[in-house]
Amino acid sequence: MPAQVIAMWLSIGLVVGLAGGWVLRKTLASKVKGTIEAKSEAILIEAKNKEKELVLLAKDKALKIIEEAKNEEKIHRQELTALQQKLEQREETFDKRLLELEEQKQKAEEGKQKFEQAREEVLKIREEQMAKLQKIAGLTQAEAEKALFDNVETRIQNELEVRIRKLEMSSTEEVERRARTLIATAMERLASAQSVETTTTVVTLPNDEMKGRIIGKEGRNIKTIEQLTGVEVIVDETPSAIVVSGFNPIRRHIAKKALDQLIADGRIHPGRIEEAIDKAKKEISQDIKRAGEEAAYEVGVAGLDPKLIQLLGRLKFRTSYGQNVLQHSKEVAWLCKMLAQELGANVAVATKGGLLHDIGKSVDHEIQGSHPEIGYDIMKKFGLPEEVAYISVAHHEDNPKTLEGIICKVADAISGARPGARKDTFENYLQRLEELEAVATSFEGVEKCYAIQAGREVRVFVQPEQIDDYAATKLARNIADKIEQELKYPGEIKVNVIRETRVVEYAR
Repeated sequence: MPAQVIAMWLSIGLVVGLAGGWVLRKTLASKVKGTIEAKSEAILIEAKNKEKELVLLAKDKALKIIEEAKNEEKIHRQELTALQQKLEQREETFDKRLLELEEQKQKAEEGKQKFEQAREEVLKIREEQMAKLQKIAGLTQAEAEKALFDNVETRIQNELEVRIRKLEMSSTEEVERRARTLIATAMERLASAQSVETTTTVVTLPNDEMKGRIIGKEGRNIKTIEQLTGVEVIVDETPSAIVVSGFNPIRRHIAKKALDQLIADGRIHPGRIEEAIDKAKKEISQDIKRAGEEAAYEVGVAGLDPKLIQLLGRLKFRTSYGQNVLQHSKEVAWLCKMLAQELGANVAVATKGGLLHDIGKSVDHEIQGSHPEIGYDIMKKFGLPEEVAYISVAHHEDNPKTLEGIICKVADAISGARPGARKDTFENYLQRLEELEAVATSFEGVEKCYAIQAGREVRVFVQPEQIDDYAATKLARNIADKIEQELKYPGEIKVNVIRETRVVEYAR
C-alpha cells in the first residue's frame, strides 16, 4: 500500500480514537458528578439532623440550668430571710441587755455614793477612837505601833532563831555532804606528786678547778654567760657545784644546759660559750614543743594550733608560788574532766578550758595586762570557742557565768590548795592571819578573835550581853561576806561565831 494511504488511515484512526476517548471521559465525568452530589446531599441531611438534636439538647440543658438557678435563688432568699430574723432577734436581745446595763450602772453609782458616805463616817469614827485611845494610853500612833512591833518581834524572835538554825543546818549539811563527796571523788581519782620548785639551779662540777675555768681570765667567761643568758652564776665555797640563779626558768635551764656542755667538752672561752648557748636554746625550744604536745595528749585535748602548743609548752618553765604551771594546768584539766562528768557539764569544753586556763602566764612577762585577760585574747586569736576562752577569765571571777567556768575555778583552787603544792613566806602567812582577825574584830560586839588551822578557820567570841543568838547568826554571815569581798585566799574559810554565858555561884 502506498505510504499516503497508510498515513490517511492512521489519521482517521487517531481522529476516531480521540473522539471515542472524549465521549468516554464525558460519560465517566457525568457518573462521578452524580455520585459526589448524592454524597453531598446525604452529608447535608445528616448534618441537619445532628443540628436538630444538638439544638434540642442545648434547650434541655438551658432549661435545667434555669431551673437550678431558680432553686439556688430560692435557697439564698430563705437563708437571707433566716439571717434577717436572727439579726432582728439579736437587736432585741442587745436592746434588753443595754437597758439592764444602764440599770446596773445606775445602781452601782448609788452604791458608790453610799459607800463613800459610809467610808467617811468610818474614818471619822476611827479618828475619834484613835484620839480617845491616845488620850487614854498617853501614846501617839507611831509610839503605839513601835511598842506593838517590839512586842511581836520579841515574841517570835526565838521561833525565828530555831527555824533559821534548822534551815541552815539542814541545807548546809546536805550541800557540804554532796560537795565533799563530789570533790573527794575527783581528788581520789587524781593522785599526783607535789614539789615546790625554786628559782635556783645547781650545776655539778667534776672538780673545784673547773670553777676557775668557768670564771675565766678577769671573769670574762662568767660575764659572757650572764650577759647571753640573763641569769646570775653564783660561784661560792660549795664543793664541786655552782648555782645558776634567776626568776626566768627558761633562761636558767638554757644556762645549765650550756654549762653542762662546756664542762663535758672542756673548752671554755667566749666563742665556745656562744655556740653552747645557741645549741642549748634550740634544745630548749624542742623541749617546749614536746612538753606542749605531751600535755595535750595526756589530758585528751586534740586539734590545738601548733603555736598554741608552743605557748602551752612554755609553761613547763614557769612557776606560780613555786608550783610548776604546766603540771598545774594538766592537773586542773583532769579535775575539770572528772567534775564535769559528775555534774553533767560539757566535758570537752571543761577539759580544754582547764588545760589552757593559765596560758596567759606563758607571755605575761612580755605583754602588759593580767594573765586571765591575756589568756582570753590568746585563745580567741587561735579560734577557740567563746565558752572555752571565757574559762581563762572565769577562774578568777567571783561568780562565773557558766558551769564550766565554776568547775575550772573549783579545780584551780583544789590544785593550788593541795599540801605542798605551793609555798608561802612566813611574812605573807602572818599577814593573812592578821587580816582575817582584823576583819572579824571590826564588827561591834566581838570580844576576841582567833585565826586557826593556817587561816582556814576563824573563831569569833562575842559578848553575850550585846549579841543574842539571832544576832550571832547574822554576824557570822556578815563576817563571811566581808572576808569574801576584801581578802584573797585559796579554798574556803570557816567562820565560827561562839556566844556563851557563864554564871558562877558559890554554895557556902
